[in-house]
Amino acid sequence: MPDDGSPPSPPTLPAGGVLALAPAAALFHSLSDPTRLAVLQHLTHGEHRVRDLTEHIGLAQSTVSAHLACLKECGLVDSRPQGRASMFFLTTAPELLDVLAAAERLLDATGHAVELCPTYGLGRTGGQTSMAAATHEESVR
Repeated sequence: MPDDGSPPSPPTLPAGGVLALAPAAALFHSLSDPTRLAVLQHLTHGEHRVRDLTEHIGLAQSTVSAHLACLKECGLVDSRPQGRASMFFLTTAPELLDVLAAAERLLDATGHAVELCPTYGLGRTGGQTSMAAATHEESVR
């Protein structure tokens, strides 16, 4: 906000217009699945094998592996071999934690109104949980 008390200027589109926002949209799409968020959340605590993640999240190994592949293709996670297993880890933990914290603040600021959104809200698919609820559930464990 400017020091003179006037409201901030509205954001402007980058030089490439709407198409320049495509990478950001792809990033947010990679974060749009509750299972991928759960995987990322577990990886904030350190490296995990697929088997560890399937036990924590309670989903099939093939499901977790598919989500890890998506996150790896997006550059959010990587892996290193350890014996016959692979250890998965966050590639940019501080930046990812900043984005997730900002999402939490935005959810709090909007009163979680997105949960009621007819296009993206919880009623659309029925079984999704909010990131805040997932974070709360993780902190209780």
